[in-house]
Amino acid sequence: MGGESAAEGTRSSDPPGGPGRPGLVLVATPIGNLGDLSPRALAALRDADAVLCEDSRVTGGLLARQGIAATMIPLHEHNEAAQAPRLVERMAAGESFALVSDAGTPLVSDPGYRLVRAAIAAGIQVSAVPGPNAAVMALALSGLPPHPFLFLGFLPARSGPRAAELSRLRGIERAGLSATLVLYEAPHRLAEALAALAEALGPERPAAVARELTKRFEEVRRGSLGDLAAHYATAEARGEICILVGPAPEEAAAGAADIDAALRAALAGGMSLRDAAASVAAATGVKKREVYARALALDTTPEPG
Repeated sequence: MGGESAAEGTRSSDPPGGPGRPGLVLVATPIGNLGDLSPRALAALRDADAVLCEDSRVTGGLLARQGIAATMIPLHEHNEAAQAPRLVERMAAGESFALVSDAGTPLVSDPGYRLVRAAIAAGIQVSAVPGPNAAVMALALSGLPPHPFLFLGFLPARSGPRAAELSRLRGIERAGLSATLVLYEAPHRLAEALAALAEALGPERPAAVARELTKRFEEVRRGSLGDLAAHYATAEARGEICILVGPAPEEAAAGAADIDAALRAALAGGMSLRDAAASVAAATGVKKREVYARALALDTTPEPG
């Protein structure tokens, strides 16, 4: 990190963690360019008693190209809960495993969290070999503010849950969140995801789409959410996709008149006092108890016709 002192910044080629080898090493692997596999990553994969991987076909190809013959054990979202206790028992008995994902840094929108938590709880030494990560690389290339940022992984695939998640996110922004948003998306859902983001967060929000990072056809397209949604409505997107959205602009706090008008509209629509207060609080970012107090003070008696 750039702000560290000279002493803290001293570099070493010694293995981390003191004496003895870790029971579990998280190994970052290339997200596209095989030249990004570090010497430390290669050593960790060679030295492990077994390599834990999402897909043995993907990892097997990587190991074969590097001349590494290793035992592979599948570890993915469907078997991790069952595998974790058995693997921890083996680590406690002295075995050491390298954990990889299909590409990039393990655990970041990939399996491994349950195993890491179980190993830590059992007192197993856990270490990592840093390396490629699509989210961080895309953030650095986007031209958007690099910090703070919020990594959201994948949005829900279906339109209803996706709209609900984006509505929740917009409420958090209205409550004060100001951060660059980083998401992953499948290429066949990119156009609809951008359209949903533009609708929920505003078409003028600055954004970027990064794809095929580290590969021959690497591309970072920058623009507003509206412009990017329009482009990818007709342009085909291929490869791994990162979407980045700039921080929400500062908004004037909702005034009392605005809150009262929103409450009256919600109540006129048939909402209960409590539900109306919750809805308006979420939409304005004002604390729920304050909105509820205003709702109680409102004269909601209909005027005589």
